[in-house]
Amino acid sequence: MDQTDKRKVAAAIGGVMEYLAQEEAAALAAPSAQAAGLQGLWALSGRRHAMRLRCLMQLRAFCGAGPRLG
Repeated sequence: MDQTDKRKVAAAIGGVMEYLAQEEAAALAAPSAQAAGLQGLWALSGRRHAMRLRCLMQLRAFCGAGPRLG
């Protein structure tokens, strides 16, 4: 191997090491991202519940499923 090939190999290894260091840093920061994801799931669940409640209220109002006074 001549000097140019050694430099290319060294540059490639350096790039891979830098990539691995960034991945490790991202993995250490991941628990906060997971917590934000769980919070997003709770928000979606609450929205889904509100939409379901609205649907049930509309069914009750339009289909006459309320108390019968008759």
